[in-house]
Amino acid sequence: MKSTHSIPQANRKNFTLKNIFLTGVTAALMLTACKKENTVVEKSLDQQKIEFQQRQLEIEQQKLAIEKEKIAYETQKKADSIAERKAAIAAQPKPQVIRETKTVYVNNTPRQSASSGSNSGVSQGTNQTAQKQGMSKAAKGTIIGTVGGAAAGAIISKKNRGLGAVIGGVVGGATGYTIGRAGDRKDGRVQPRN
Repeated sequence: MKSTHSIPQANRKNFTLKNIFLTGVTAALMLTACKKENTVVEKSLDQQKIEFQQRQLEIEQQKLAIEKEKIAYETQKKADSIAERKAAIAAQPKPQVIRETKTVYVNNTPRQSASSGSNSGVSQGTNQTAQKQGMSKAAKGTIIGTVGGAAAGAIISKKNRGLGAVIGGVVGGATGYTIGRAGDRKDGRVQPRN
């Protein structure tokens, strides 16, 4: 007896071929899908690498910009320092150089005449000669002013003590000379020019 469930032999071959074909197509689709996923994963890794490199490039550009700003700041700082130094030098008083001074000594002793007494003329002459001997007040003032001014200039000038001493010495010497010269005029040692 034949069963109704039995599949004819020709149909069985077709069914088996269909199953094999469907299985093969399914396997091919699955392999293709897996390959696509791998490709997608590979593409995303490549994109991540590119994005990472772009971020690194941006960071390097920012570092470069910071270095440029540092260099510009240092350059400006040096320029400002030079300008301040030039302004400080320009603001310093220029030393006055005394090129030549003439000291005129006037002999105020009266000339001896035959009618006047010889004692009175001699006593006045020796009195004036005694006054003129020794160092004048102008010379003493110049020496004291120069030494004091040089010391003060060296103490006051913190950056360049030598220059401060020179300027202080010149200014102090000139001031001391002026004060001493006035003292000599008061004493009658030097007569003012007319």
